[in-house]
Amino acid sequence: MHYIFFTMEFSRKSIRLKKHDYSSSGLYFLTICTYRKECLFGEILNGKLALNPAGNEASQIWKAIPEYFSQVILDEFIVMPNHVHGVIEILAGAGRSETVGAIVRGFKIGVTKWLRKNTDIFRVWQRNYYEHIIRSPQELIRIQNYIKINPSRWHAS
Repeated sequence: MHYIFFTMEFSRKSIRLKKHDYSSSGLYFLTICTYRKECLFGEILNGKLALNPAGNEASQIWKAIPEYFSQVILDEFIVMPNHVHGVIEILAGAGRSETVGAIVRGFKIGVTKWLRKNTDIFRVWQRNYYEHIIRSPQELIRIQNYIKINPSRWHAS
């Protein structure tokens, strides 16, 4: 019996700006989605967010980001049933290890460890995350408002 093995190389196209230094100072709007957009963190009831224990833990882990990344300030954020929105500010002088990617990776690891220890959930996050560089005060206000009203606009996807 002969077996034919096929190898495929997957080349993922980066969604990041090619020449942007993601440790440089600035404001970043992040969206991090759960695996298959499963509602792991709670639910929306009558337009109000009701986090479950996993959602509360995700919120606490997000709030702890500056403890691990000293040059990061948190702005508006929300843990939704199947994703997290947040604005972070990286201050001038951040080291090469304090990149947007490292921050997201640390957050994902913290939440994943908690879920694996306290539930039977193994796959927690989609592979990547969405990031947007905030370039003006008006844009920041628009994004902050978007985050605040997100529960009232909820419809499970």
